[in-house]
Amino acid sequence: MKKIFTILLMLSVTFAFAQEQQKVDLKKDGDVTVATYYHDNGAIEQQGTFNEAGELHGIWTSFDAKGNKVTMGNYHSGKKVGKWLFWSDNSLREVDYVDSKITSVSEWKDKVLLAVGN
Repeated sequence: MKKIFTILLMLSVTFAFAQEQQKVDLKKDGDVTVATYYHDNGAIEQQGTFNEAGELHGIWTSFDAKGNKVTMGNYHSGKKVGKWLFWSDNSLREVDYVDSKITSVSEWKDKVLLAVGN
């Protein structure tokens, strides 16, 4: 129970857009816990995993209330790593992270690239 509380507390701090009474499903899968958060309309808001230490770990994906992908990236032991993708309006932003520090940012406004994420 303490581990679940820690996980929920981390998410509320990490994801500022989380709601107070948000529906959450947590399922243990081997060494990780799979978390799925839902919008008020029942659509998935975000989904990802935590390691045994309760740290964000693995791929996390966020969606808007209509089910469109808005963010996808990877955590390793609580730190952002690798390429993260951010979709908004008519653009796709790719941000590279090392140890949660931004190393580069690229942006495209091509509708063909935007279709790849959704």
